[in-house]
Amino acid sequence: MGKLLTERRGGVTLLTLNRPEVHNNVDRDLAVELAEAITAFEHDDEAKVLVITGAGDTTFCAGANLKGMNELWEHPHTDSAGPMGFARLDPGKPTIAAINGWCLAGGVELACWCDFRIVAENAKIGLLNKRWGLSLADGGTQRLPRIVGMGNALWMIETGIEIDAHRAQLIGLAQEVVPEGEALDRAMELAEHICTYPQVGIRADREAALGTVGLSLQDGLQLEVEICHPPVRHPDVTAGMATFVAGARPEPPRPRDAARP
Repeated sequence: MGKLLTERRGGVTLLTLNRPEVHNNVDRDLAVELAEAITAFEHDDEAKVLVITGAGDTTFCAGANLKGMNELWEHPHTDSAGPMGFARLDPGKPTIAAINGWCLAGGVELACWCDFRIVAENAKIGLLNKRWGLSLADGGTQRLPRIVGMGNALWMIETGIEIDAHRAQLIGLAQEVVPEGEALDRAMELAEHICTYPQVGIRADREAALGTVGLSLQDGLQLEVEICHPPVRHPDVTAGMATFVAGARPEPPRPRDAARP
């Protein structure tokens, strides 16, 4: 059995980091498999949403394999994808992290690489790599501040603090906190719902939202015109509008959060 499990469920691709005996940390082999699986998802026309989780019920990902760090800087995809196999890649489609337990160091970077995060109530999240002086090498210094704000990001980066799922939600790192054992089910539920939408509009909105970070409002609005206006005339969107005119009103998903303690 491989270190990365890949499963297709309709339009959803599920990637499971499969090293539970070492808290799903990422070694050279897993980094290579991860880069190749993300690239395959990008080029698979039938694959619409990517969900990433960790094997077992205690850990999403504990980060890089500290016993083989040099190997992470020497694999075939280090330059194109990053040491852990994902940081520089963008499949151009929705990605969801199902955080089912410990999410540490590079695991936080992997969670931030995803578009949003469904977090189990028992999860613990932190950049505990600070204890050994290790810097972030897979996008954490860029994505974390954009998600939680600079103050919260530097608080996490500089202190190496460990936070729980509810604190993660409070600062915007977790979008939903669900009961222990339900993160993957909820992530898959949302992923399957996303698959029911015409994809052209979702991908355009995603591209515009991510691609305009750091631009002025006026430059961002112009890029939105270039990216988001053409899909309005796409046949899938035209068909969707026709169902609206005919009276279709599908129920939207609603948050399913566990109660705060």
